[in-house]
Amino acid sequence: MCGIVGYIGKREAYPIILNGLKRLEYRGYDSAGIALFDGTDIQLCKTKGKVASLEEKAEKEITRKGNLGIGHTRWATHGVPNDVNSHPHYSNSGDLVIIHNGIIENYDSLKKELKNRGYTFTSDTDTEVLVNLIEDIQKNENVKLGKAVQIALNQVVGAYAIALFDRKKPDEIIVAKLGSPLAIGIGKDEFFVASDASPFIEFTNNAIYLEDEEMAIIRLGRDVKVRKIKDDKLVAPYIQELQLNLEQIEKGGYDHFMLKEIHEQPAVIKDTYRGRLLAEKGIVKLGGLEDYIEKFINADRIIIVACGTSWHAGLVAEYIFEDLVRIPVEVEYASEFRYRNPIISEKDVVIAISQSGETADTLAAIKLAKSKGAFVYGVCNVVGSTISRETHSGTYTHAGPEIGVASTKAFTTQITVLAMIALRLAKAKGTISQRDFMLYLRELELIPSHVEEALKTEEKIKEIASVFKDVRNFLYLGRGYNFPVALEGALKLKEISYIHAEGYPAAEMKHGPIALIDEQMPVVVIAIKSDHYDKVVSNIQEIKARKGKIIAVVSEGDTAVREMADYVMEVPHTPETLSPLVTTIPLQLLSYHIAVMLGRNVDQPRNLAKSVTVE
Repeated sequence: MCGIVGYIGKREAYPIILNGLKRLEYRGYDSAGIALFDGTDIQLCKTKGKVASLEEKAEKEITRKGNLGIGHTRWATHGVPNDVNSHPHYSNSGDLVIIHNGIIENYDSLKKELKNRGYTFTSDTDTEVLVNLIEDIQKNENVKLGKAVQIALNQVVGAYAIALFDRKKPDEIIVAKLGSPLAIGIGKDEFFVASDASPFIEFTNNAIYLEDEEMAIIRLGRDVKVRKIKDDKLVAPYIQELQLNLEQIEKGGYDHFMLKEIHEQPAVIKDTYRGRLLAEKGIVKLGGLEDYIEKFINADRIIIVACGTSWHAGLVAEYIFEDLVRIPVEVEYASEFRYRNPIISEKDVVIAISQSGETADTLAAIKLAKSKGAFVYGVCNVVGSTISRETHSGTYTHAGPEIGVASTKAFTTQITVLAMIALRLAKAKGTISQRDFMLYLRELELIPSHVEEALKTEEKIKEIASVFKDVRNFLYLGRGYNFPVALEGALKLKEISYIHAEGYPAAEMKHGPIALIDEQMPVVVIAIKSDHYDKVVSNIQEIKARKGKIIAVVSEGDTAVREMADYVMEVPHTPETLSPLVTTIPLQLLSYHIAVMLGRNVDQPRNLAKSVTVE
């Protein structure tokens, strides 16, 4: 949540910062602002609403000149979304200006203390408290800005990524991080600051990712100086070469990033297993797993922690691991895991799943598991992310940037990685026959072509969307491996269309939800050929008897369900173990087209953020 962009160098800062803010819109926000140093003073412009509104306002109110600046997109925590609460925020003197992602939990006590010292506040934010605390320390302790920031951050409780500068020192930006991501782009006689690398990728592919409780002094003409906030210890920064390119973060001719990402799935699934899976040779090998196979094989259980879509991928993995590897698996909401005093031992393996690698609840669960001695394995998409650094080992998904807030390709690439892990462990443990092992490897290699076939039904799905776009409730039903797909399908519809939807195991319909079914209730049923097929057919008959409208996801060539359903969405036949990779595709498309027909902001749905970096 929130987006941070900064620039210091010889170029005009305004276009870089504004374009950077547009690149970070996927993170979710309700207001935007920018501060520029024009050589004499600070120009400040901020507004409730979108970056486009900021651009329009800036053209009228400020000169937009200067080689130093910071910009921000805010997702409200303290104080309602309005112009005043938008970032950046000044200190009382007007010398310091700051942007901040995160929450200062003890802001109220700090604010009272500062008020007693004569400070006044114009906003309801915790951020304005922080910038005045820094100024107070700077003046009273007669220290440089960097030292004042360090002292102040040792007094605050909470999470933050910050960037600030002093108008009296226009050759310097100070940044710091705890719990929220922050990258520093290293150019030639120029520096960039951002929540991720997308705002500066066309200018440099060299970046420093700050670790938690680190701060950096970025000064023109000097190397970036990184220090530990706790003890002021100097840290040798690691400059990472970025693999991201500009083409990956553009829409590529699609109307929305979400649609582009849905259609990228054949390619990114292949990218995810490329070099790791060689079906003809009977090889599946993941670099991060090989040295730790014994940890998994000897584990008493596997605990999967995740949030949202990643949690649904974890539920699919539970079926795969228990079926193929025969190790008990528990799937936990990361947000609940740390607060229920869980029983964790050194014999447990914890798998943490996150698209961004920055999810605050999942990070907290990782730290708890590590404190109890568990081995923690990460599955995430963003190279250099906090989760990739906090876990003992892990595997990247290679999905490429996912800009749309509603995850699509993250889900399928996570399942791809988890399936490969399960197959590698099953082979090592001897819980799978050579015949079945080879079969699954070949079938996994075929998944991209199956997804391509499923995508070809998009026009038919658009017709179905037009029929049901105005209903207010949906039910989604699935069994076995496809129960989590029902949950994910319902989540996608909720997220981007704002239609109420619930996912259930199909057998649970009789235990309550059946009371909701009438001629106004569409029910999406995943009814592919599987061991549960006859049972699902029975569920469909129960729905039809109550005049419910059936939208069925069926296997290619199905006749029985096709005769009963009002509408069908056909997918290629796939072994049930891997079927979620294919059955989720029509549900993503259905949600997308309903949302488009309703005029929703598909890529930036209300109240949501791509990366939830606060608890």
